[in-house]
Amino acid sequence: MSKPSIPQGMRDFSSETVRKRNYIFSKIKEVFEIYGFQPLETPAMENLETLMGKYGEEGDRLIFKILNNGLNDPKNQEKAKDGFEKLLEGKSSKAITERALKYDLTIPFARYVAMNHGQLTFPYKRYQIQQVWRADRPQKGRYREFTQCDADVVGSNALINEVELAYVYHDVFTRLGLKEYCLKINNRKILASLAIECGDIDLLTNITIAIDKLDKIGIDKVKLELEQKGLNPSQINVIERYLNIIGSNDDQLSQIETLLGSNEQAQEGIKELKYILTHLNQINIEIDFTLARGLDYYTGSIFEVKAPASVQMGSIGGGGRYDNLTGLFGVPNIPGVGVSFGVDRIYDVMEEMQLFPQDLQISTKALFFNMGEKESEYAYKIMQELRKDGIACELYHELSKLDKQFKYAEKKNITYAVIIGSKEIEQNCAILKNLSSGNQENIPFNQLAEKIK
Repeated sequence: MSKPSIPQGMRDFSSETVRKRNYIFSKIKEVFEIYGFQPLETPAMENLETLMGKYGEEGDRLIFKILNNGLNDPKNQEKAKDGFEKLLEGKSSKAITERALKYDLTIPFARYVAMNHGQLTFPYKRYQIQQVWRADRPQKGRYREFTQCDADVVGSNALINEVELAYVYHDVFTRLGLKEYCLKINNRKILASLAIECGDIDLLTNITIAIDKLDKIGIDKVKLELEQKGLNPSQINVIERYLNIIGSNDDQLSQIETLLGSNEQAQEGIKELKYILTHLNQINIEIDFTLARGLDYYTGSIFEVKAPASVQMGSIGGGGRYDNLTGLFGVPNIPGVGVSFGVDRIYDVMEEMQLFPQDLQISTKALFFNMGEKESEYAYKIMQELRKDGIACELYHELSKLDKQFKYAEKKNITYAVIIGSKEIEQNCAILKNLSSGNQENIPFNQLAEKIK
């Protein structure tokens, strides 16, 4: 018999890990709610046609497809064989698969808005915290199943939404103790104008996919990839000049105006950047024209959050404006903008920086010792009263030596031991021992809750 295992890139979470993850979720939810976002959940799987073609060629390859039911039915076998032949050619076949696990939360959200736009109040502000799946190569900070936390606003062109979402990032990371995060911003209109400067707007996808890899592979390999995509030396030279723009935000804006300022789309993108930067003068935000976020649906501002430089992690959040997204589902003219938090990476960063509060692992506040059948029945009644008062407590499951019960409390990081024997029942009090300090005292039953709190 083989050893039990789980698929590569998937994880179990212990109680310790779950508590830490819930701590992150709680801080993010607090901020989402403060900024007026409402919760939403969508199914784990979507129709394949909902997802395909929305993430670019590379993104589409990372979608987990789900085989149809009944492929072993003799009635379906001929169609299934034809379908597998298409799959081997890199094509999709409804005979084999019609559904897929969701790749992110944005496209399912756009699908939801398209289906329910008649009932929604716009601008519609939603947040969503759910699992997503990608058939990626697992590595540090990159998993095949992970949790995304998204906040989006649809039904508004106002740039104040970008400003608000940047403040959402700032407030969340400040509350989590990640004050040295780095928020970067660019605009897809500027990237589009770069493609036009190179002679063809159709080059945009190839350019953004290559630029998006700059941090990982370096400028020489980016140039090589662009060459392999068919760009000529003159076009690659324009892109290299673009990638070499550095300096303060004002310096970079000046340089981009010199390089691309004659293009109308670039002018719009630069104007939007200036507005957002002017309204975010209380937080640290950096222009990064190398920021591309290689997803086809972004149309305006794009964001990325980098972990503190002391941690080798990279991006821990990102997002942007996607004005045409619901149009993909037959409902045009609903603009949108959103950001996402990479919870799994944030967890790893906080773990490495030791930012989780020490008391997160304390669940049971008091352990009632088992001193015998009669005593336990009496202790149970007292324990239930404490639970009504909101105090987490439990009764040791069987009569055992005190040493064994103390060790159980120690391993579970329980703060108090409550001992009620026959003598304590007669005296209407309990022995309350603080397991951290070692101090113990006799406390009347009616004062236990107040003392433990």
